[in-house]
Amino acid sequence: MRFGIDELTIKKLLKQAERDGIQKIVVRAVIKQNGEFLLLERSASEFLGGLIVLPGGAVDAGEDILHALTREIKEETNLVITKIINYLGSFDHFSSSGKKTRQFNFLAKAKLGKIKLDPTEHSNYFLVNPSDKEFSKLNISNGTKATLLIAEKILKSDNVKSKFLEKIF
Repeated sequence: MRFGIDELTIKKLLKQAERDGIQKIVVRAVIKQNGEFLLLERSASEFLGGLIVLPGGAVDAGEDILHALTREIKEETNLVITKIINYLGSFDHFSSSGKKTRQFNFLAKAKLGKIKLDPTEHSNYFLVNPSDKEFSKLNISNGTKATLLIAEKILKSDNVKSKFLEKIF
């Protein structure tokens, strides 16, 4: 697996989180499959049940955040991350235990495969585009919506660059 994020950037993000009094780190991935973004619905019995989230989860004590991201994606969806492409930003919230939590979001590429959910954590998954009518009806936080829009801009920009380079070469 390849990381498109340098170690210095990760260290800076973690240092800033420490200065900001963050008590818990969560990592989530924007994964686009067949032209659509993968989103998960939290089980009704879970904290924030019914909320639609990006796949990912908590970083264990002493764990590298990029390795935590790949582990969480595998645990939650059965997908294997092949590349972490870009850092998309973060937002803060409070965990079920009341801890001040920072969610770091990354654009990632996963090997195509069958999505398998743990029903104790997630009740459903969606493959959607922000422009879809269905997207506007989903219970998605503003932070997650903003992250998806950032990812969409990056992917469109990269797609334009790729098509331009294909024409040149």
